[in-house]
Amino acid sequence: MSYDLAIWEGERPADNEMAGRMFASLYLRYIDSDDLQPPTDRIRAYAAALLDRYPDIDDDAGADSPWSTAPLANEAVGPLMYFPMVWSRCEEVSAWAAQLAAEHGLVCYDPQLECLRP
Repeated sequence: MSYDLAIWEGERPADNEMAGRMFASLYLRYIDSDDLQPPTDRIRAYAAALLDRYPDIDDDAGADSPWSTAPLANEAVGPLMYFPMVWSRCEEVSAWAAQLAAEHGLVCYDPQLECLRP
């Protein structure tokens, strides 16, 4: 079982409902598409920052990695990154990843809780 976060570029939605609609639209356009785009510079930088702290699970140093997929950078498409983490570490890691997104000027949406973070 995994826990997912969605991170994207753009204005922070006014409320959780609008964020959910925006995430659904971005998901259809960038993830559920045959035309995968390279990540934008800001999303690429965010993914690199995630990996600076916690390496990919397929790296030698990644035995304790919280990510559920590898390479994690492949979860970044266009202005969106939608990525899973292991359930057992989701509280710690999702809080940090949400704060990191804010530091990068990105929107963080939690699809499990259907809310914006932080």
